[in-house]
Amino acid sequence: MGVDIKELVEPVAREVELNLLTGKAVAIDAYNSLYQFLATIRQKDGTPLMDAQGNITSHLNGLFYRTINYVENGIRPVYVFDGKPPEVKLRELERRQQVKAEAEKRYLEALERGDLEEARIYAQQTSRLTSSMVEDAKKLLTYMGIPFVQAPSEGEAQAAFMTRRGDVWASGSQDYDSLLFGSVRLVRNLAITGKRKLPRKEVYVEVKPEVVELEELLSFHGITREQLVVIGILVGTDYNPGGVKGYGVKKALKLVKELGDPVKVFKAIPWEFETPPDVIMQLFLEPEVTENYSLQWREPDKEKVIKFLVDEHQFSINRVENALERLEKAYKTFFKQASLESWFGF
Repeated sequence: MGVDIKELVEPVAREVELNLLTGKAVAIDAYNSLYQFLATIRQKDGTPLMDAQGNITSHLNGLFYRTINYVENGIRPVYVFDGKPPEVKLRELERRQQVKAEAEKRYLEALERGDLEEARIYAQQTSRLTSSMVEDAKKLLTYMGIPFVQAPSEGEAQAAFMTRRGDVWASGSQDYDSLLFGSVRLVRNLAITGKRKLPRKEVYVEVKPEVVELEELLSFHGITREQLVVIGILVGTDYNPGGVKGYGVKKALKLVKELGDPVKVFKAIPWEFETPPDVIMQLFLEPEVTENYSLQWREPDKEKVIKFLVDEHQFSINRVENALERLEKAYKTFFKQASLESWFGF
């Protein structure tokens, strides 16, 4: 779900073409992307793609072809996987499971009525990412030569940390949380770039990547990062879902600018959550991250990719081989050549 500060971000967010990210490393929120693939890559009745053994493969399909699309545009993707969530987030995770259960019930009801459009909408809300699916995703990335980082806790916090170290240019996620975690910049819509159908309408829209610069966001509103976190807490985060009653983005921004000091803001609001606001604030300002990672993009291992996708999961051999040719060509064009130029000092 994440923090809903869209209204705050919109004035400084700018759409870009995918190829304008050429040569840039992006730390992509792996869970965020995999859930996007699980939600959108489905049959007309909402059923996800599956192999002959009944294992869901929608996430592998999206990860494989979308990642190749990134590399073809010269983007250096690195996927960041969530670790153990903070204790205060467990209640929100339980709530999400209840929402999924309700969506599954409505999905089956829609199927019984023969309403495939309705069924597909509810089916998208039922996506579950299992540990075996995560391990398969990591395995596929390894075979493709794409690096990934295992975060100790929140993936978006780890990605933000990597931007601040200068190891990557941006975080890649649909959520805005990475901005609260201090990401230098955020790229949205990476996993859904292209033509997308609007729900319940025969209308397609062109979705483009969207870039948000943290310093530009703070400067535009005349606030600090700490104050941005306070606004997020007032509006509602995964650590205090729903936020403080009566506070939307505009009201939260107004209060923060009037009082300035987070301590004064927290004293001025009714707080009904179990976790104190200052504790939540520290989760954003000083999250658990690791420096123990290595970012190396390698040539894909075609044989292992084919064995994994085609032999084990029944992907089309022709499609996989054609995609691998594209990946190899892009790797040689953007990664191998770039390494040579760096070596020779060009």
